[in-house]
Amino acid sequence: MTPKDKKAAFSIYLYLGALFITSLVVSNLIFQKFFYWQPFGDVTIFGAPLFELSVGILPYPITFLITDLISEVYGRKKANQVVTAGIFASVFSMLIIFVSNGAPAIPSSPVDDGTFTKVFGLSPLGVLASMLAYLFAQYIDISIYHFWKRVTDGKMLWLRNNFSTFSSQFVDTFTVVGLLCLFGVLPWDKFYGLVLSGFIFKVMIALFDTPLLYLFVYLIRKRFNLKIGEEISLD
Repeated sequence: MTPKDKKAAFSIYLYLGALFITSLVVSNLIFQKFFYWQPFGDVTIFGAPLFELSVGILPYPITFLITDLISEVYGRKKANQVVTAGIFASVFSMLIIFVSNGAPAIPSSPVDDGTFTKVFGLSPLGVLASMLAYLFAQYIDISIYHFWKRVTDGKMLWLRNNFSTFSSQFVDTFTVVGLLCLFGVLPWDKFYGLVLSGFIFKVMIALFDTPLLYLFVYLIRKRFNLKIGEEISLD
């Protein structure tokens, strides 16, 4: 690979990492707002409405698409590095919010102390739950992805994309909802319904992102003349 190609490959990796971290941090900041999506009508599961979801779930599937793309093109090490950077960014953003919450608002401030605390006050608990779930889910996703990549000799991209995402998304949903219930952010009677709603929603999104993964992998392989299963080394 020429120095020019290596620079271009690094730039793509950098932008993918930026999208990943942004999606993760934003999902942690907006998780307290819930919405109700009714594509199948008024359906309930274990007493909870189907697809009664936190808006934090909206950018989250993007993170799994990006880690799968980085895993495919740049390898397991680079995917894990992005995950670690995401954890650091989440912790740092919570420290900023903690300090901001402690600073008293002036009388003319458009957002007073009570409003700010109401919106962001529970964020540390939510982010702790989200990060623990995310930590388990993302590393599981990357491990399963590369397991199937070895088994299929770099072929059957759809298989490793969906198998890794389905497994990791269940772990993520189960863990984050369970921890939010444990911390008292959500009631326990919503647990099973929210877990199933969240998991089904994420599976649907994962099925839709498979064509996108194929497209992006195709474009990068074409740009850098990569063979099936070949990875770009940035070291």
